[in-house]
Amino acid sequence: MRNDSIETLLLRHYGSSAPAPISLEQQLNNSMHQEEAAVQARQEVITNWQQRRVSRRRMLQLVTFSGAGLGVLAVGIDALQNRQRPAYAY
Repeated sequence: MRNDSIETLLLRHYGSSAPAPISLEQQLNNSMHQEEAAVQARQEVITNWQQRRVSRRRMLQLVTFSGAGLGVLAVGIDALQNRQRPAYAY
């Protein structure tokens, strides 16, 4: 897709005789500022996680519990898939 300006896209869509949308520039600026704030907040969270120290004990807990959780989930899914319904149920 070409990187057209907003003006070019509006002219192509509405034509040269169409009036400009009310407060379009202000809406675009607000949208841009909101997106910029969201990106900055995400970057701060990523930076905080990268700088956080994790002890070996906590890492072991995460690995153990996540592995155990996945094991329980797998057993539960297997039990649901292999469940037999009696012929008289329906």
